[in-house]
Amino acid sequence: MSDLPRLGVALVAFNSADVILDCLESLLASEGVGLDIVLVDNASDDGTVALLRDWAAGRHIHVAAADCPFALPPTPPRALALDGSPVAGLAHRLTLVETGVNGGFAAGVNAALAVLARDSRSDRFWVLNPDSMVPPGTAAAFATCPAPPGGFALMGGRVLYLETPELIQIDGGTINRRTGVTGNLNLGQRHDETPPPAAGAMDFITGASMVASRRFYETRGPMEEDYFLYYEEVDWALGRGDLPLVYCPGALVYHRAGTAIGSPTLGRPASPFSLYFKHRGRLRFLRRHRPAALPGGLLYSAAKAAQLALKGYPREAWTILTASLDLPASAAIRSRLGPAAAARAFGRKPR
Repeated sequence: MSDLPRLGVALVAFNSADVILDCLESLLASEGVGLDIVLVDNASDDGTVALLRDWAAGRHIHVAAADCPFALPPTPPRALALDGSPVAGLAHRLTLVETGVNGGFAAGVNAALAVLARDSRSDRFWVLNPDSMVPPGTAAAFATCPAPPGGFALMGGRVLYLETPELIQIDGGTINRRTGVTGNLNLGQRHDETPPPAAGAMDFITGASMVASRRFYETRGPMEEDYFLYYEEVDWALGRGDLPLVYCPGALVYHRAGTAIGSPTLGRPASPFSLYFKHRGRLRFLRRHRPAALPGGLLYSAAKAAQLALKGYPREAWTILTASLDLPASAAIRSRLGPAAAARAFGRKPR
């Protein structure tokens, strides 16, 4: 087992009790690789940490979700430490970090990466959403996928909808230079009929599943935390310099989109909470990196708000406008966060 390639894994959980064990059990079933998993809990208040401790102590036997799209062997009763000690009988390690406050997605990722970077065994760090399940071969594919001679910044693979596993959620992200709107390569296309994208077609790798090289992390530094949600990975990718983005054809991830924050899916519009941070992040990204595109970005916001209003969603329309102008969020949106988290989300101003 000591000769296996190693891969660091950064998971950020917030109120993830309903999905986190599916993710962890699928990771622990990974073959041909040793995983150093760092799970950061962003002050969940739904019993996530208590569930994890019961599971780790062998008091909770988890049964995989019935809709798991691949074969996942039954989990034998076992006890494992959450302090980075080796998992008995496996080549994996698991560390739980409790932040005590919800500092947002980037803050959680940065906390996990800081732990992983102290361990010299891994040169690749896989940022993965906790509402995902991964087939046994995905981690090894990411750990061993050939890199360009000069190295790489970020590596992606194929993310499929867990509920409709024949359909692609994203193969890589694109950015509209005039509006800041991001797009998903091959969104909604059939997995079995769609070839991998060209690496040059990608502007960023989705934060739901992206592998950062140690070289990129040490030269670029951690993610910007003032976005709180959305656009952190877009901003991160833009700072890669000459290091390229690469695509790993053998890496598949199945993702339950938007379970924690109400992100849109193929059949459901985004929640006001999701809309606020998505559009605030988009305009913050433009102000930071594409100031000449601000007029186009604001025009897009106005058009999108008008579209939602005409469809009978006035609250969502107003949310887009307030977010795009960086105005205070509504009480309903703020109430989704505790006082400490709200201070992080709304008190940090962009550089």
